[in-house]
Amino acid sequence: MTPSELRIRALAGFPPVRPGDDPGELVADAIARARESLRDGDVLVVAQKIVSKAEGRIVRLADVAPSPRAIELAARTEKDPRAVEAILRESVEVVRAAPGVLIVETRHGIVLANAGADMSNVEHDEEDDHLLLLPEDPDASADRLRAALVARASGGGGPRIGVIVADSVGRAWREGTVGLAIGVSGLPARLDRRGEPDLFGRALHVTEVGIADSIASAASIVMGEGAEGRPAALVRGLSFEDRSEAERAGRARDLVRPRQRDLFR
Repeated sequence: MTPSELRIRALAGFPPVRPGDDPGELVADAIARARESLRDGDVLVVAQKIVSKAEGRIVRLADVAPSPRAIELAARTEKDPRAVEAILRESVEVVRAAPGVLIVETRHGIVLANAGADMSNVEHDEEDDHLLLLPEDPDASADRLRAALVARASGGGGPRIGVIVADSVGRAWREGTVGLAIGVSGLPARLDRRGEPDLFGRALHVTEVGIADSIASAASIVMGEGAEGRPAALVRGLSFEDRSEAERAGRARDLVRPRQRDLFR
């Protein structure tokens, strides 16, 4: 279950992604260009941006009318009121608001800055800015992407692969961003290791590994955060065959801590 070695290869050469494009086809073409073929156990990590662009999750700020709440928060955070309004529409709660910072809980249950909305690596023109939102349902996006890749690889049967839709996020108490799994399909999101022995034979009592987040974070090193143009990565060397079917059918929502157990809000 715990590999001693992983191979992570960035996939490049993607064209500009437009609404209506098929992310599965784009990733499959990138795999072919890299002269790779999918094998059982492979995990594809795909940047949220290309998924959101393909799904048309782009907001033109000129079309957004800010609400009084958005105007008030924009003054506190020193942000564009139209962008704040778009963020509020994606959110269920404002967790923190301060100059330069707006942290919310999204409809997906993820707590992060600006509901994941972003202007970086998003086309814009001289007249207006555009804001890219997270996918409506990132787990479903990962499912569609995995199905498309499997079909392209083998005409409908195997290989048994996993897909992670990843975004970069900041963390409480820590500087810098890391990769985060916001959509998961075909692999565990969380590994429950409670009851397993430690090095000295004692049973683990609380150890649950956020394996999908770990994979997303590792892949983000080769994918990059700027102008690298590498929005996907192939991760090889993992195996989850010793895990139950239920555990292998992981969802990113499995990683969201229930509100009643969240001691920091």
